[in-house]
Amino acid sequence: MPPRRVITGRSQEPRRRYAEELRLLRTAKGESLRELAKVVGWDASLFGKLESGATLGSPEVAEALDRHYGTPGLLLALWELAVADPTQFKERYRRYMLLESEAVNLWHFGVSTIHGLLQTEAYAYEVLALGGAKGKELDQQVEARTGRRKLLEGEDAPPFRALLAEAVLRTPLRDGEAWREQLEYLLEVSERPNITLQVLPHTSGLHGLVSTDVMFLRLLDGATVAYAENAHRGELIEENASVERLQRTYDAMRDQALNPAESRKFITRMLEEVPCEPST
Repeated sequence: MPPRRVITGRSQEPRRRYAEELRLLRTAKGESLRELAKVVGWDASLFGKLESGATLGSPEVAEALDRHYGTPGLLLALWELAVADPTQFKERYRRYMLLESEAVNLWHFGVSTIHGLLQTEAYAYEVLALGGAKGKELDQQVEARTGRRKLLEGEDAPPFRALLAEAVLRTPLRDGEAWREQLEYLLEVSERPNITLQVLPHTSGLHGLVSTDVMFLRLLDGATVAYAENAHRGELIEENASVERLQRTYDAMRDQALNPAESRKFITRMLEEVPCEPST
């Protein structure tokens, strides 16, 4: 079968296509970035970054531009496709990201860091910068990571259980205020009906995942896969026996963890210990 002919000649990559459509709509209307900013209400620099692909902005911006251009739902739909596009993630993570987006149930153990689905923007910046990302690449990776949080929002969001080792909550960000915001965000999401947070205290002792983060994904066909990760590499595990062994280890750790109410109290205590910014 011959390859399908591209009709428009525009990019088929979601992020780039969104930027192209924004630029084409503005130029067709004969507006400068400054004029657009005056009408829609955001800074002109934001629209410049949107049209260059440096950022995707928020769904509120996409909706405002839809109203401005008379394209109801078009730009918001393109924005959603761009946010969910797995190609914005590194190659080794793409299959996992696809499976994560299709999962009907998720449960995770974090040995040293908060999972990406629960990270604030500031937390994501610090973690990803430690991995060597910087500049535009860092901005795009942070935007891609925080965009994944939409997976846990809405009435149809899948159940997600996050088991956090105490060390995760005792390893703050360099910026005290940013760390405060991250802890407050954990408390906020723990109140959602589909999210369960539990803390595994130091007093639980050694366990089978002492140096490994792991995420379990239950898929539409009933199968469960695991993604195990340390500071240097990650591995998608699909072989049933291996996944079952990891699940048994996870279940034993969960039994030693604080219950959700106790865990919220623990996080609240950590929040109270964050130093307040000095008044000026």
